[in-house]
Amino acid sequence: MITVDHLTKTYRGVSAVDDVSFSAHPGRVTGFLGPNGAGKSTTMRIMLGLSPATSGTVEVLGGRYADLPNPGLEIGALLDASAQHVGRTGREILTIAARTMGQPTLRVTQMLSRVSLTEKEADRRVRHYSLGMRQRLGIATALIGDPAVLILDEPANGLDPAGIRWMRELLREYADQGGTVLLSSHLLHEIEVVADDLIVIGNGRIVAQGTKEELLSAAGTVVSCDDNTLLAAALSEAGIDASRSLRGALHVHAEPHHVGQVALAAGVALCELRSADSAGLEQLFLELTADSQRENGVSEGLVA
Repeated sequence: MITVDHLTKTYRGVSAVDDVSFSAHPGRVTGFLGPNGAGKSTTMRIMLGLSPATSGTVEVLGGRYADLPNPGLEIGALLDASAQHVGRTGREILTIAARTMGQPTLRVTQMLSRVSLTEKEADRRVRHYSLGMRQRLGIATALIGDPAVLILDEPANGLDPAGIRWMRELLREYADQGGTVLLSSHLLHEIEVVADDLIVIGNGRIVAQGTKEELLSAAGTVVSCDDNTLLAAALSEAGIDASRSLRGALHVHAEPHHVGQVALAAGVALCELRSADSAGLEQLFLELTADSQRENGVSEGLVA
């Protein structure tokens, strides 16, 4: 289990993380979402003892990461797939990790197979790896100690569609076997598919957290017609505020049947009327982090 309690990190008077509290539980994949610069990576670095907290605490498996005698056997982590020795082969990197943790050499072969790196690829120097191959190698290094907790920052970067599906299945299997997964990503669809719980951070503060079902059930309604300006006016007269969704439809916080009744009374023929949770995580994310989006309304690096 991961427990973050009133965590704050300040750089030169600016709070990168501001009074953040949340938990990630065994047997579940917890998605950690936020725009670039929201505080996700800083929080993860503090978890792993790479950066000191200004105040607050982080406990993993009931204690501090720095106090674990052999942390790789308890917590597997991947924060930057490019932070690997490019002059070594993938096999050498895994062998060093196994020896450091006191693991048998057989684990190297097992992990190469688990992340689908071939024997030929394993003996290639990392400088010749694609980003996707480096991600696979980083995940293999995180798993080699058979840890109870995985902390992964953007592990799907550089993976092709087949690789993303592979990673999703691997994390699902790991959690189903009782492991704790904290997964940071801006690939919203992939988080939506694999995550059980969601934590959304913006400007260094938690703006929403809960199960995926709880958060998406409060997403509201998507509605559209041939003249959305007319529809918006009718909704406004009924006391329902409407905003434009990314795809041009209207998004409202009202039940679909209520919206349909307003449209019927106004004589507006609807082209679309559905619960917004079917639009997925994208709309929810953008609404919750609106204050931290860039001027064009979409955070740099955001991929739906």
